[in-house]
Amino acid sequence: MAVRLRMSVHGHRNYRIFHINVVPRGKKRDAKPTELLGVYDPHVPEGGDTKSIQWSVDRIRYWLSVGAQPSRPVLKLLELGGILKPGSPFHPKSQSGNHKSSLPSTKRSPILTAVEKSRAAAEAKSPAAST
Repeated sequence: MAVRLRMSVHGHRNYRIFHINVVPRGKKRDAKPTELLGVYDPHVPEGGDTKSIQWSVDRIRYWLSVGAQPSRPVLKLLELGGILKPGSPFHPKSQSGNHKSSLPSTKRSPILTAVEKSRAAAEAKSPAAST
């Protein structure tokens, strides 16, 4: 059974909090979780200076060890919290060919292309001037 570590939305409008859950891969976002691993509150409390997150590090490491795949937002939180190192095998950029930004860009700027075409046309008209 493939499982994911992902977040589900709780709280009320204009004050969302997120539960970090273990959920089977095909289930919907707010499906009943297999296990609740933590709670992330992205709001800075009045008079405070940091966001709040409570999680069970042992249970997160257990689920990662048995093959659970974290979603990108959960992966980012795990990296910021020091549970995973950036560039870990769970990171989508570390897997070859899986991420668009890992491929070289073949698109050229239309402005550069137009400039190159005009230079080539100018050189074609006057080959004696360029030598």
